[in-house]
Amino acid sequence: MRYEHYTVVIEPDEEEPQRYNVHVPALPGCLTYGESIDDALANAVEAIQGYVATVVSLGAEVPIERHPSIAATIAVPLIDVPEQLKTGALTAAAG
Repeated sequence: MRYEHYTVVIEPDEEEPQRYNVHVPALPGCLTYGESIDDALANAVEAIQGYVATVVSLGAEVPIERHPSIAATIAVPLIDVPEQLKTGALTAAAG
């Protein structure tokens, strides 16, 4: 069995709070969702497999992501930052 690594982007649905939307940047149109992050990831595997199977059946080349991305959300303490910035009341302008 051959394995490839693909970056998947998981985002909470803005309209349905218990839903996570997934897209695969390397595979245009490869979209899915899940009711939890684990569910969304499992569905992403199935969506990628289906996408690849379709591409192969059409005789096209399977897109391979040569350098998959790794993304993370991190908490950053805002030390000595005006209170307005901490609460998001102001936006910092690039100088």
